[in-house]
Amino acid sequence: MTRTSTLRTALLILGCASLSAQQQPKPLSLIEAQGLAIQNNPQFTAAKLNAAASYQVPKEYSSNFAPIVTGSLTGVGADSGSRLAAGALNNPAVYNRLAAGVTVSQMLTDFGRTRNLVDMAKLRAQAQDQKTEGTRADILLATSRAYFEVQRATAVLQVAIQTVAARQLVSDKVTALEANRLKSLLDVSFANVNLSDAKLLLIQAQNDLKSAEAELAAAMGLPSQTDFTLSQEPLPAALPDRLEPLIQDAIQNRPELKSLRLEQNAAERFAKAEHLLFLPTIGALGAVGVVPAGEQTIPGRYGAAGVNVNIPIFNGGLFKARQTEAELRAQAATQNVNDLANRVVRDLRVAYLAALTAHDRIDLTDELLKQAQLALDLAESRYNLGLSSIVELSQAQLNLTSAQIGAASARYDYQAQWIAVQYQTGALH
Repeated sequence: MTRTSTLRTALLILGCASLSAQQQPKPLSLIEAQGLAIQNNPQFTAAKLNAAASYQVPKEYSSNFAPIVTGSLTGVGADSGSRLAAGALNNPAVYNRLAAGVTVSQMLTDFGRTRNLVDMAKLRAQAQDQKTEGTRADILLATSRAYFEVQRATAVLQVAIQTVAARQLVSDKVTALEANRLKSLLDVSFANVNLSDAKLLLIQAQNDLKSAEAELAAAMGLPSQTDFTLSQEPLPAALPDRLEPLIQDAIQNRPELKSLRLEQNAAERFAKAEHLLFLPTIGALGAVGVVPAGEQTIPGRYGAAGVNVNIPIFNGGLFKARQTEAELRAQAATQNVNDLANRVVRDLRVAYLAALTAHDRIDLTDELLKQAQLALDLAESRYNLGLSSIVELSQAQLNLTSAQIGAASARYDYQAQWIAVQYQTGALH
């Protein structure tokens, strides 16, 4: 039975090594992973396309400043001198004719309404640019976290493999001593329980690694490739002692806040444009053309020019409602900026404290690992001399495994938290 258990453990460990060797992982650094994510992620591509589309809107509004030229071809067959008496205000006489001409209209002024609409559209386009930068930062954050999670899961897997091997040796040793009546079946049972627990840890570590690799591949836009050899990134410097400079950076640099500020300015411009609806619009019109065929009463060519002034008088309160709506939405945009600023400060404080804790854990987990290893060595010596029970040795093994996992994870946890702080301050780009 002991040989069978040992063989299964060896096959489990060797299976992990052979699987990794067969898959030929691709070397990858954090910068390369981030570059692939930006290049392949469809969310970023969609954000860029939306930003490009938003820059067409100012051109649409600016077209009001340009003349409108319309060509017309008209053929009419009618009873000579027919009169139109119903339907609408129109030219009452209709003649047989065939005519071609051009009509030109040009807005002279709307007292700044169109200019405000153009400025509003430009601000919204700039806001869309900031949304694109926000999408970029989100992708970089997700990629970086997945990158360090793969490294953490790999380190935990190595701990699990070593733990299984170490506990298998203890189990074999205790089983041999029990066969020679030097230890009890209780000792064998405790040793086998610890071994089974280590095997469960190994299986879970394998699953966590594959899941982390899948997350990284998805973040990089390479879902079919999940095997990478990740480069070890240098440990970031310690965070500054004071949080206030980071808060100022976040308020100034977060793309989400920049976008909302631009949206707020755009809403204010639109409110001004809606207020100018009450003013008249002045435009010039002109028409020229020829009549190659028609009744004698119609001249062979025609031309006319004029100025048109549209003065709003009454429209059921439409303009007033539009102005009020725009002003209220501008006020709401201001409150949205204030709300997001508060949430940005909160998120930054949380990320900063988490990063500080993660940084402190690096040295503490290293010290804990040293003490746990020392405790295990002493527990093994006492157990071999018959001065303690298997319970003390089992507890020492569990403590060592926990310390090893903590020490293996601490470095990557700090790197992930440091990236989160960079994201919160708007420095991740």
